[in-house]
Amino acid sequence: MISVTEKAKDRIVSLRREESRGDHENIRVSVKGGGCSGLMYDLGFDAEIKPADQVFEDKGIKILVDKKSLLYLLGTTLDFSDGLNGKGFQFINPNASRTCGCGESFSV
Repeated sequence: MISVTEKAKDRIVSLRREESRGDHENIRVSVKGGGCSGLMYDLGFDAEIKPADQVFEDKGIKILVDKKSLLYLLGTTLDFSDGLNGKGFQFINPNASRTCGCGESFSV
């Protein structure tokens, strides 16, 4: 399961409105090679649900994850911070053994 906090949900809904996206556009979360820790998170809107996707829904937000990324993301919570120490989406990933200072890359 992948979940979202209330703050993340509110920001996703706000972004949909700001970018004139419909409710049919879901959140796609994936993992790609790169970054200073070896793996990077990728987050965006996607209207297409592919046959191999795993679909999770939390707080009315559908989250799409490809099979390859799922192993790295199970149990992850997507959060949003708008505090002084940084603004943006954050991944609380229990599978990550190490993360970089910016929080955008990790290793297992």
